Amino acid sequence: MILLDRVSKKYGKKGVALDKVSFFIEPKEFVVLVGSSGAGKSTILKLLTREEKETSGKIVVGGVDYSDLKEKDIPLLRRKIGTVFQDFKLLPKRTVFENIAFAMEIVGMGKKEIENTVPKVIDLVGLTGKEKHYPDQLSGGEQQRVAIARAVVRQPKILVADEPTGNLDPKHSWDIVQLLEKINKHGTTVIMTTHNQDILNKLNRRVIKLDHGRVVSDKVGGNISDDVDYDSVGSDGRVAA
Repeated sequence: MILLDRVSKKYGKKGVALDKVSFFIEPKEFVVLVGSSGAGKSTILKLLTREEKETSGKIVVGGVDYSDLKEKDIPLLRRKIGTVFQDFKLLPKRTVFENIAFAMEIVGMGKKEIENTVPKVIDLVGLTGKEKHYPDQLSGGEQQRVAIARAVVRQPKILVADEPTGNLDPKHSWDIVQLLEKINKHGTTVIMTTHNQDILNKLNRRVIKLDHGRVVSDKVGGNISDDVDYDSVGSDGRVAA
């Protein structure tokens, strides 16, 4: 489903954001990316959605080799990847229903399909009865549920969640993670970044840890603040067993 093979990303004088990163994510996996600010987590997500282009290495997503990806094909690629951010990015003058429907409208889906699909997604994220509410009438957790609904309404194969609990309290944070798990069980591959150690402990999923643009750990569970043993990191950025 998702392959990064010795992927590097450089930003001119700003230096190296990623240094020969390699990993493979199976279809329907739930994977967490962790690391301090500047470790390379968000850069990986931007590469997957083609907001940024790798400097070197190979990226393959759903059978699409990014080195062969043409500019005109990028919008179609992005329709297959749902994105969620910590700051929700909802349209303030649109209702819950309208915010979710907007994701379908911009790709030309018909009114009948929208009216049939949106209520199902609203039910999936637990917001039935709040279809006519505006974002400022919702709690932070509810706003994030709307953002997730908007991201999955087109049934993407992959959901990318960049710090989706960053603006939420512990209870609502775990509610959102459980919702992501629910979506994952429906067959969507989920890639999430987080700084929350409690979430890692409860979730007990595969965790890829980054430090200074390199993969320093890839295992189930883990501690965000673990010290890095650079002697165990090979020249390809992989961690020795």
